[in-house]
Amino acid sequence: MTTADRVAIVEEMVALPFSEEGDASGGARYGLRVLLASRDFWDDRSEEIVEAAEEEIDAALRELVAALTARWGEPESIDLEPYLWAESPAPEPIQTLCGLSGKMLVWQRPDAGRWLALAVGQADPEFPIQLLAAVGEAPIPAAGDE
Repeated sequence: MTTADRVAIVEEMVALPFSEEGDASGGARYGLRVLLASRDFWDDRSEEIVEAAEEEIDAALRELVAALTARWGEPESIDLEPYLWAESPAPEPIQTLCGLSGKMLVWQRPDAGRWLALAVGQADPEFPIQLLAAVGEAPIPAAGDE
């Protein structure tokens, strides 16, 4: 998949209606997609293998951030840790992202009433490293808001 393919996917995520039924790609007020995933690391977690996977995901993230920044301006970096430790759970897709990643890069899309975020995450050391795109309804709640 090319950067142009990933840009088309995130633009579609911002434009299309949310799914009314919750599934792996989203729910009534959000969308979530894996844009790129490394191999898993069950059989081999050697430093060379992991670093190569991290470099591939980071390169794809940098290219996609550059393309989206050219379209929509600079993203805002949001620390996800406060959502992880808040008394009340964060709304989706923030709840899922904070379990996989420490931060997300966010572009506000006021024309669509939504925000788009990119994050790199990994569920556990044996699982694939993923480049994730998430879309939610604007505005993004502060950590702990209901």
